[in-house]
Amino acid sequence: QVQLVESGGGLVQAGGSLRLSCAASGSTFSIYSIGWYRQAPGKQREWVATISNDGSTNYAGAVKGRFTISRDNAKNTAYLQMNSLRPEDTAVYYCQQYTSWGQGTQVTVSS
Repeated sequence: QVQLVESGGGLVQAGGSLRLSCAASGSTFSIYSIGWYRQAPGKQREWVATISNDGSTNYAGAVKGRFTISRDNAKNTAYLQMNSLRPEDTAVYYCQQYTSWGQGTQVTVSS
């Protein structure tokens, strides 16, 4: 089973940027889509963005135009570039591929 490890979270002021990374183990990384999700305190986990194996992307309305998902199959890594961050983007961010989930990375945006 693929193991996923997120990194890059932290504390940032509103309007700032962060880039999250999702490093995957195994040889099947390039085959499957990658998804980013987030879960804010007291809320359900919600979908943020997906990149398919052919590179096509989709975004939730709340992040469209501010976040960019990408992948580097040679490095078995996916990324989530987050710009113009808002306090409501504060959450634990998770990456997902097929049936595997990472442990999450905390993003906190101060106002």
